[in-house]
Amino acid sequence: MVLRGNSGSGKTTVARAIRDAYGRRGLAIVSQDLLRREILRELDEPGGVNIGLIDTVTRYALGHGHHVVLEGILTAARYGDMLTALRRGHPGRCHFFYLDVSFEETLRRHTTRPQSREFGADLMRGWYVERDLLPGARETVIGQASSLEETVRCIVSRTFTTAPSPPPPDPPGWSARS
Repeated sequence: MVLRGNSGSGKTTVARAIRDAYGRRGLAIVSQDLLRREILRELDEPGGVNIGLIDTVTRYALGHGHHVVLEGILTAARYGDMLTALRRGHPGRCHFFYLDVSFEETLRRHTTRPQSREFGADLMRGWYVERDLLPGARETVIGQASSLEETVRCIVSRTFTTAPSPPPPDPPGWSARS
């Protein structure tokens, strides 16, 4: 499954909660931030090396029988072709989800994250792309009014054939408020 949205929209929190709800080994989280920012220390630029690395890691985990939650901003302009190729190349079911969260709410959520010390509102404003849906990707849009529990329940119900454990409670800073 692919989980996309703007910085601070809750992608990483949701991905971890999905894995917790899954409750057993066999679900990999492939994080754009980990691969691009930490492993490669690369800027998010067109044609970046991270795009191929994300594709390779995702395919490797899928090829070894893991479910994968690929999470990141993954803007349509830079990552759309790679995501389309992943969908076409995977023989199993693929699900795309977009966390549609306002800029004001992403800023509020950002204050609860460790990254809040690394970058602030000005940089986030430059990265923010309103409703950056992938053309033809059939993404399920999840609005900011959805709590973490509701979001995880929605994603899990659409992706797994057997019911995993119930999702964990909302962490501090997560809110269904607008």
